[in-house]
Amino acid sequence: MTVEGLRAEITALDVQILESVNARIETVEKLRHYKAQHGLPFVDPDREQALLQELKAANRGPLSESGVEALVTFVLALVKQEVTRE
Repeated sequence: MTVEGLRAEITALDVQILESVNARIETVEKLRHYKAQHGLPFVDPDREQALLQELKAANRGPLSESGVEALVTFVLALVKQEVTRE
């Protein structure tokens, strides 16, 4: 275990996070188009709350429950921003 090795591991994890966020944006964009075609509202607060509860329940740590909430809130806001930008 070295600093360089740990940094390489962190970078690899960061790339996975980036790929996951980009995949989420692409999927939400498809959902947004589907909802627009069917006259459905883009944002569903009930679904967002259910997702938050699902992710809190799935979390095995060490991220705290408040950390999960902060992460989910940030990701949802970021994705909405990205799919609605012109």
